[in-house]
Amino acid sequence: MLTSTIQRSVLLAPDSIARIAARYTIEPEERWLLEQSRRVRRSYADAVLGRDDEYAQEIWMLRQPDDVRESYVHDVLAPPAE
Repeated sequence: MLTSTIQRSVLLAPDSIARIAARYTIEPEERWLLEQSRRVRRSYADAVLGRDDEYAQEIWMLRQPDDVRESYVHDVLAPPAE
């Protein structure tokens, strides 16, 4: 419960706070989400956090606009080689 509350607080924080938090994440998926607009982060928090549905994340992603899904593919699934 506490973890979900903390996650929601960070996701709903102003953009500048979420971007700072993104620097300290290990998982690329978490970093990507924290770098998204507050609107996208709020949508994720509302649709996914606290749900028992194992497909909640996937359903949320499939319902996102093309630009959000494309940025996930570019930044997380197929990042440019460093």
